[in-house]
Amino acid sequence: MAITQAAARRYVNPVIQDVATFLDTEDDRTVVEIELAAGGGNPPHRHRSYAERFTVLEGRLTVVVDGVAHDLEAGGQATAPPMARHNFANATAERTVFRVELRPGHPGFEKAIRVAYGLAADGRTTRKAIPRNPLHTALILAWSDMLGPGLLGSSPVIRAVASVARALGVERRLERRYPAARR
Repeated sequence: MAITQAAARRYVNPVIQDVATFLDTEDDRTVVEIELAAGGGNPPHRHRSYAERFTVLEGRLTVVVDGVAHDLEAGGQATAPPMARHNFANATAERTVFRVELRPGHPGFEKAIRVAYGLAADGRTTRKAIPRNPLHTALILAWSDMLGPGLLGSSPVIRAVASVARALGVERRLERRYPAARR
């Protein structure tokens, strides 16, 4: 079911001053509009099962895909295929607005953003908005099908730690604390 603009879901991360608005979530695609603060960005990572296409709407964005930097202005695009190591950054003094389209769609991506931004709002992350609790981090990575740097780049490690988190009831507690918006 497509989401209309009026029903779009907006999540704010007060730690890194980003806003993620989910515009469309279907099986074949997920579309998110990101307002990225000046100097903002994310660390290199991979997504196992979906590609991400970045389209700049306002400002400038650098998207690095497998070591190749793409400096984009409004209208510019770059794509990170599944398993490509990538990240994005706003090296300017102004905010940047861009869309990310995931193909195929991935419902766990929204859950990961919702919980990660909720943890940040509750003061349960570092100043870089990384959850302080490694069980939370493992669940967020598992929900978004993401492989991070270092040991977090190993899906068996992520799966094992996420399984521990589920067995301990951490997943249920996070889902209750940061529930999905009603559609």
